[in-house]
Amino acid sequence: MRIGELSRRTGVHERLLRYYEEQGLLHPERRPSGYREYGDADIGTVRRIRSLLAAGLNTSTIATILPCLRDDGDRLIPTCSDLLADLHRERDRITQSITDLRASRDALDDVIAAAPPDVMSRALAALDDSAADRTD
Repeated sequence: MRIGELSRRTGVHERLLRYYEEQGLLHPERRPSGYREYGDADIGTVRRIRSLLAAGLNTSTIATILPCLRDDGDRLIPTCSDLLADLHRERDRITQSITDLRASRDALDDVIAAAPPDVMSRALAALDDSAADRTD
């Protein structure tokens, strides 16, 4: 199938499919005309890529672990023993990012809470006006 068909069948824009190829995630055959030719297995590969991106992994990590995953219905199953260690490291990285973001949010909450009442009321009124403008 050509790239447009793969795009229709996966819901992924052609530009992203080309990007996945550039990142080494997809490996379409090339026709003598230069057109990309994808197989039915590429549909599953694109779905795995999308799942891993949604899990917070970057494309370089996905390129490393993608060969060690298979689909089992709605979930991905690791097939290489060393993959689990990589996945644990990625999970720890994401957990640390969440911790850091929570600390940043808490620091902002402290600054917001320190605002004098008159400043707070003007800020809340401006936020209400902004929200009303978006719904009009």
